[in-house]
Amino acid sequence: MTLEPFDLMEFIRLGGILMWPIMACSVIALAVTLERLWRLRRAQTSMRDFMDAMRSILRQRRMQEALTLCDETDTPVARVVKAGVLKHDRPKADIREAMQDAGRLEVPRLERYLGALATCTSVAPLLGLLGTVIGMIKCLAVVMHKGGQVIPGDLAEGIGNALITTAAGLSVAIPSLIAYNYLVSRVDNLVLEMEVSSSELVELLADDEEESR
Repeated sequence: MTLEPFDLMEFIRLGGILMWPIMACSVIALAVTLERLWRLRRAQTSMRDFMDAMRSILRQRRMQEALTLCDETDTPVARVVKAGVLKHDRPKADIREAMQDAGRLEVPRLERYLGALATCTSVAPLLGLLGTVIGMIKCLAVVMHKGGQVIPGDLAEGIGNALITTAAGLSVAIPSLIAYNYLVSRVDNLVLEMEVSSSELVELLADDEEESR
């Protein structure tokens, strides 16, 4: 028994027209996953180095240097910290509120495109199910056309549409769902780290303000 090499275009052709939107979902899901992985990894890696430098700068009350570092870093945590540094001469409550407001603006940026990934995760299996229904309708149409006198080959196209689209939809949805849940957990962890770091810097900024009085 010999196995023929896999032919993607033939596979798509056998699945029917619904294979194209399923393939589009797979491309979008892959693109979003890779982009978010890169962005979140960059944000998390930069956060540690940034916070180490910022602690040293704030302890020496070099506020202008702190603002310059925030502008140069240009990451979510840097933008949150910048909001607090700009209010360094205000009471602790004002500093905390400024950083919390900035943090609320950063969360949607961290979650960018995750809605598209969630949509692909939901739509792909539904498209596969629709392909299954269409395939069964084709089989029924053949049976009705031939008055019930059919052979297995007459039903091959409809059954092929049904099985291939279902398999393709699930093949896209399962890894997309795993990627979505993983990215959401990464975002949640990053937001938590930002909150902890922000609270620490609020204390540093407030201490600086109390010492200057």
